[in-house]
Amino acid sequence: MHPEECLAVYIIILCPTLVTPNLLESQVPCPTECICLSQTQVLCNSGGLREIPLKLLPITVEHLSLTKNHFPVIRSDSFAGLKHLKKLSLDGNNISLIKPFAFRGLPRLRELSIQQTPLTTVPRFAFAGLQNITSIILSHNRIKQVESYAFAGTTNLKILVLTNNPIVKLESNSFSGLIGVDRLAFPSGIRTIEADAFNGLDTVNHLKLSFMDLPGVEESTFRGLTNIGVFSIQESDLGTIESDAFNSLSNIKTLNVLNNKIDLILGINITQEHNIGVLRFQGNHILEIPKSETLNIIVNKLIIKSNHFPCDCHIHNLLEGPFANGSMSEFISDNYCISPLEMNGRPISHLDFDSIVRCQEDVTRENLEASRDSSNVSPNEIIEITYWICLLCLLLKLN
Repeated sequence: MHPEECLAVYIIILCPTLVTPNLLESQVPCPTECICLSQTQVLCNSGGLREIPLKLLPITVEHLSLTKNHFPVIRSDSFAGLKHLKKLSLDGNNISLIKPFAFRGLPRLRELSIQQTPLTTVPRFAFAGLQNITSIILSHNRIKQVESYAFAGTTNLKILVLTNNPIVKLESNSFSGLIGVDRLAFPSGIRTIEADAFNGLDTVNHLKLSFMDLPGVEESTFRGLTNIGVFSIQESDLGTIESDAFNSLSNIKTLNVLNNKIDLILGINITQEHNIGVLRFQGNHILEIPKSETLNIIVNKLIIKSNHFPCDCHIHNLLEGPFANGSMSEFISDNYCISPLEMNGRPISHLDFDSIVRCQEDVTRENLEASRDSSNVSPNEIIEITYWICLLCLLLKLN
């Protein structure tokens, strides 16, 4: 029995004189399976209810707890008419389906909790139209899928918690319509982020994606993410980061890329137009050094530390790129080697750079660039050179 229920029972048993006719009147209407502590607080916990007793609830109820009952389906407009309801708990029920607009007609609802249920899918429009909600807690369920537009028109939401669910794929437009979220918490184990999964998600103070297993990060992966306070991508296998992976981001105060395994960085293109304040690239294990010419990073503050890079012939190219952040000495002392084996875990500063020959492809590329720079010959010079070559050929032919 919950503490509130105990309190009500103790008042009735130990202090019967306090149970006045007015108090008894305040308990009406009240479902027999529930305890109505007042016209604003109703507890229907472990009552064996098989449907929501909407018509028996006082219309003035503000706090309603319906935990550990038997509601397999939350139908559309299940709580219509409870215009004063501020807090609703449906934890511990056998909910397997939430119909579209299930919580419509609750203009004052602030807190909604649905936890410890067998719910596997958050359907389209299930939580649509909750314009004054501040928190939706959906943790510790069996949710594998959040369908597109599940939260359409739900504004002013501060906290959305989806942790401890077996979600492996974020579908397109899953969070469309959410505006002004303070914290968005995802579960671990995400393997696929469909294009435009974050489309329509505007202004999030804190967004963390962790313990993912992605084949790669593409331009469409984070498309739609704008106006973010702190965006963290961490403790994940990111596969290959495409050169346009961060192109769609804008107005990010802090972008954290922390403690990830990265097979290959094909490029990073972050310009002044992206308006990213701090880029913290820290604690990552990169299996192949990115080419310096593919890295274009313009941010207010760049932090590159505690990363592990292959210390092979490409190391010279890495040190000449923007990752060195204008201070080679700081970079080589704050970052480490992942290979060769004898250098694993040791600071890059321990390398004998003079003994490491540049990779042939880097040398060839540099030679080509140098030849292009030195090939700025004027048209008149080309004509003159051509004339002397022709004259030489003619003399050789005469001889």
